[in-house]
Amino acid sequence: MALSIYNSLAREKQIFEPVRPGRVHMYVCGPTVYNDAHLGHGKTYVNFDIIVRYLRYLGFQVLYVQNITDVGHILDSGEDRILKGAQREQMQPMQLVEHYTRRYFADMDRLNVLRPDISPRATGHIPEMLEWIQRLIDGGHAYVADGSVYFDVSSWESYGKLSGRRLEEAQTGTRVQLADDKRAPEDFALWRKAEPEHIMRWNSPWGVGYPGWHIECTVMSTKYLGQPFDIHGGGVENKFPHHESEIAQAEAAHGEGYARYWVHNGMLMIRGEEMHKSLGNFISLEAAFERWDPMAIRFFILQSHYRGPLDLTEESLDAAARGLERLYGTVRAVRRQLESAPAGEASPETLQMLDTARNAFEASMDDDFGTPGAIAALFDLSRATNVQLGTGLTQGDLMAIDGAFKRLAGDVLGVLPDELGESDAPELSRGLIELLIETRRNLRAARAFDLADQVRDGLGALGVQLQDGPEGTSWTIG
Repeated sequence: MALSIYNSLAREKQIFEPVRPGRVHMYVCGPTVYNDAHLGHGKTYVNFDIIVRYLRYLGFQVLYVQNITDVGHILDSGEDRILKGAQREQMQPMQLVEHYTRRYFADMDRLNVLRPDISPRATGHIPEMLEWIQRLIDGGHAYVADGSVYFDVSSWESYGKLSGRRLEEAQTGTRVQLADDKRAPEDFALWRKAEPEHIMRWNSPWGVGYPGWHIECTVMSTKYLGQPFDIHGGGVENKFPHHESEIAQAEAAHGEGYARYWVHNGMLMIRGEEMHKSLGNFISLEAAFERWDPMAIRFFILQSHYRGPLDLTEESLDAAARGLERLYGTVRAVRRQLESAPAGEASPETLQMLDTARNAFEASMDDDFGTPGAIAALFDLSRATNVQLGTGLTQGDLMAIDGAFKRLAGDVLGVLPDELGESDAPELSRGLIELLIETRRNLRAARAFDLADQVRDGLGALGVQLQDGPEGTSWTIG
């Protein structure tokens, strides 16, 4: 089955065909580093991490670029987010950027999000932005107004092809208030004149100023990935006007396509409402990590499809943590048996079980990176494995099973650490389980089978599954 991706530009799923055979060039809008990352960032970058991981699993050589926005992202009030953050923290702007960039990557590391291959910063690409803006002016797609430069949306007939918004709708959809020097309200800033008190400023042919937000991503993505490149990703909230404007200024400057596949992930909801500071439901990743294991948060995110909204509740996160522990329990049981299993090759039955799981996993992932179906395939494999653990598996069987979990749950979904501790359960709980297993063993030896079955059934009701085999009884949670 070929990989299909929902392309927001075409509004349909399409078979993925990269520009260059065997290679994928991918760009994702990175964070504006003026505050700590929150759970919404966690959803976004886990979602795109999965795409990168699966493309590499399929054998593609992926060049992944995710920018750092450190200037030019303007609030509705007209304030630059970085400047506002610097004033709040009483830091220099670049000091603030460095502080929160480090914290962002530390949070992503805890979520097991792979680092991008390139993380360009907007402030490091001002010369390229100036060249691009001049090209748009020379082509009649931009104009200078009192030291600022604006893109003339009316000059580009295809503006709106990504979002489906018409020109008159764009007039009320811009992120910032209308500047007096604009020709039309839908025009957007490529370069902004810096007022005397604005401390983030660069020289330009049009006066001292700083770049607009949209031009940054166009310049950085094409500098490292070329034009056209394969995949551009970001949150659905950035589809208009940010991504729409990226396309217009990229294609107007060069007369060719910008990105072939546009991938947008859905919003994070908190008990049915979008997460916003104004609603009091804003949760930083740092605060979330104090309550839940980062791997449980990642697993929770992957239980929903990336394109849909994700509704977060404490109950749903707790349930995800329990589900992940069930998978871990199976892997632990496999590794415990491997220590004393007899030598031998993997049996045809084991290989068939793994092929079935792998095919189901890949079928779901090939269908627009369907992680919910992929997780379901892993749970099916876990259940089938738990049945097989009591049949006297060989080292070859157990190594093949362990390898499948490492590849699918570890390499692709990123929820299985390289080193999995023996148990996350408290030592008292483990001791009680082992004591009950020993009691059951003694009851069976005394032929008190009814009482032994009561112990087994009681443990099962608590989520502890027993597997009897030639080497004794093993157990898993779930």
